[in-house]
Amino acid sequence: MAQNLIEKIAQRFAVELAAEHEVHSGEYIFIQPAHVMTHDNTGAVIPKFRSIGAEKIANPRQPVYTLDHNVQDRSERNLQKYAGIQEFADDMGVDFYPAGRGIGHQIMCEEGYAWPGSMMVASDSHSNMYGGLGCLGTPIVRTDAAAIWATGRTWWLVPPVARVELTGKLNPGVTGKDVIITLCGYFNHDEVLNHAVEFVGDGVAALNIDSRLTIANMTTEWGALAGVFPIDSVTLDWLKKRAEFVAERGLAGVPSDAEADRINPRMNAKNIAELENNIITADPDAMYAKELTLDLGSVRPHVSGPNHVKTMTPVTEMSRKKMKIHKAYLVSCVNSRVVDIAAAARVAEGKKVAEGVEFYIAAASSEVQAESEKQGDWQKLVDAGAKALPPGCGPCIGLGTGLLEDNEVGISATNRNFKGRMGSKLAEVYLASPEVVTASAIAGYIDGPETVAGDQVRGSIKTSDKPAAFAAAVDILDGFPETVEGELIFCHQDNLNTDGIYPGKYTYIDDFTAEQQAEVVMENYDPEFGKMVREGDLLLGGFNFGTGSSREQAATSLKYRGIRLVLAGSFSETYKRNALNNGFLAIEAPELVKDMKSRFGGDKLTVRTGISVGLDFRNSILTAAGRQYAISPVGTTAQELVLAGGLESWVGANLRK
Repeated sequence: MAQNLIEKIAQRFAVELAAEHEVHSGEYIFIQPAHVMTHDNTGAVIPKFRSIGAEKIANPRQPVYTLDHNVQDRSERNLQKYAGIQEFADDMGVDFYPAGRGIGHQIMCEEGYAWPGSMMVASDSHSNMYGGLGCLGTPIVRTDAAAIWATGRTWWLVPPVARVELTGKLNPGVTGKDVIITLCGYFNHDEVLNHAVEFVGDGVAALNIDSRLTIANMTTEWGALAGVFPIDSVTLDWLKKRAEFVAERGLAGVPSDAEADRINPRMNAKNIAELENNIITADPDAMYAKELTLDLGSVRPHVSGPNHVKTMTPVTEMSRKKMKIHKAYLVSCVNSRVVDIAAAARVAEGKKVAEGVEFYIAAASSEVQAESEKQGDWQKLVDAGAKALPPGCGPCIGLGTGLLEDNEVGISATNRNFKGRMGSKLAEVYLASPEVVTASAIAGYIDGPETVAGDQVRGSIKTSDKPAAFAAAVDILDGFPETVEGELIFCHQDNLNTDGIYPGKYTYIDDFTAEQQAEVVMENYDPEFGKMVREGDLLLGGFNFGTGSSREQAATSLKYRGIRLVLAGSFSETYKRNALNNGFLAIEAPELVKDMKSRFGGDKLTVRTGISVGLDFRNSILTAAGRQYAISPVGTTAQELVLAGGLESWVGANLRK
């Protein structure tokens, strides 16, 4: 059977597969990623790593630590935290990049960890960015990071894959940031939620690596788990120039006079030549869950927001409104590279930031800042009145200098504009390209350097008409039940967030017992739930179940309450990870949800349906009310984790072996 690019890369990094096994969407697999990046949250992963009984890193070349989030905090407490992480890295022999070197995602690309055709994970949602280089980058949670440190492996559910064809080319004045804002704003009904995205089409060739990194980075905000571009001549040319630059400068944390193969064991001519001779591509007849198209020639400069990435407005329209701004930002991993700073400098040259506006700039890395200073672009922005911040994260995540205050309006070249993320919840935030942000800072209101008028966005979407088919028989491990039965308790609400499942006020009570978690489960959603639920029930939720915060108690509290497993139309991927990491199954059954909504409506938050549901795991069939439904196979990887009681217990057992 044909494989798409995501499936082929996953196949390369899957472990414990039968020799003839072919990886496809919907499968649980164990993976051994090329690298795992953690940043400031390394400090939280270390105790997890130790608590599972690990004493050494399985492969010290696999993890990478980059301190980038709270770099403006010079308090003794934060400096001690950073020193502790560095000491741990030194003890374990792990690659370490200190505060001030730059944002982790940028470092992963600059230093060649995010290698085309490889798979890399990070405990940060913007690991999608590596897809700009043809690397399958996807986020994990902290428990996964600890598991990889200890064993080199974790699990992955291969997602459905969407094919996004980009045609034509961008007009002058239109950027990669405009492309992803348009994708988020035009296809804004969760079309790619929890999918991996493959970008294809003749329009890709006209996009440079910086544009690709920007687009891939913000596929996170589009709802995707990964966004991967093809490996082509643009990719190879970038790598060759980068390798020359690295060799000349002696970067990558080794002495400049070190042997050539030690200057950077990844970013070198030998590895590039090997890649060039073994480029991985999708099969021509590969299967995709959805196929979208976007004509790049129809894209125009847009801003997204306020406070929502999936709402977009043409810059020309915003300019006519003359919406006053108070702060502007050219910071973060998505748009603070050399070309972004250069573009902003061209807009700002010879001009001044408007009175009453604060314009903050921060390079994505120390290397970016040095190059921008060398080219004179950094100074042009400073001369215009921009306020420089150190390379790293900051206002994008609500840390450090320059946060928004009550009733202020900000425009930012960052990737998220959620209410309260960059400061006050009473502020409004818009997203735009570096050029639009800079022009707005100078004008004092949202504006563009040049107005680009044109037609409406031209795009389309097609969902696969491949009929659902029952899967082939699944091997069942000793001790795992072939079948499960239970009465269905139905909670119809879509987008039921983790605070509804497990109230936030209990999240940081460290000594809250399993019994106490069980008592408060679903308290915010429906106070009657606790009175209605019975041990052994199967819970059926709506679509996008478990969205919101990543708190794992939203999974464990249901497990402790005696729910056998949870079914839903779809899940937040983070919820699904937390569930299986705790040995608790979360299974998608969209057609069952639609039938139950039709049957019971939405008047009651919780319904004891009286319907007995049976799951046949060997044949991947769910039976309810006389009808059979196909479910994704619960393969031996997921079974193994359930039998172990979750990922931490699985790691402990493997270490004891």
